Amino acid sequence: MPEQIVWEGKFVTAKTRGRWEYVSRSRGIRAAVILAVDDEGHVLLVEQYRVPLGRRCIELPAGLVGDDDGGEDEDALAAAGRELEEETGYRASNLENLGEFFSSPGMVSESFTLVRARGLVKVHEGGGVEGENIVVHRIAMNALPAFLASKRREGCGIDVRMLLLLGQTIFEGE
Repeated sequence: MPEQIVWEGKFVTAKTRGRWEYVSRSRGIRAAVILAVDDEGHVLLVEQYRVPLGRRCIELPAGLVGDDDGGEDEDALAAAGRELEEETGYRASNLENLGEFFSSPGMVSESFTLVRARGLVKVHEGGGVEGENIVVHRIAMNALPAFLASKRREGCGIDVRMLLLLGQTIFEGE
């Protein structure tokens, strides 16, 4: 069946194909998600308000790739480095592309490049660009389950990518 565009905005396009309804990023925009773990075994997480959820959410640092006019050819690693520094205030000496992943393939065609950041150096407080009001969390990996449970009790949403960090704990049943 042919794909039909139902509505298109600056960042999102709603589409149908037969009985399927789904959304994609407009203009070929992609995303980069950053797994940043420092030399002491702490992971960098961000907390920010997400309009679709109507509440704050705990996430890995992330950002759009190629969303600026004329930036369609932006490199995912360059975008990841920029977003990591903007959101968390940390700069990485090494960025590694871990591959392309799809967030929710039954509803969204969006993919993201997972980037591992190493050699982290704090260069400023972070918090994102104007209006983002990002809170940065540096959490020891062994404290992550308790941290996420606490944030969930506070009413925060927990991004699905946290499962990447909780994987072994979930398998072991702890």
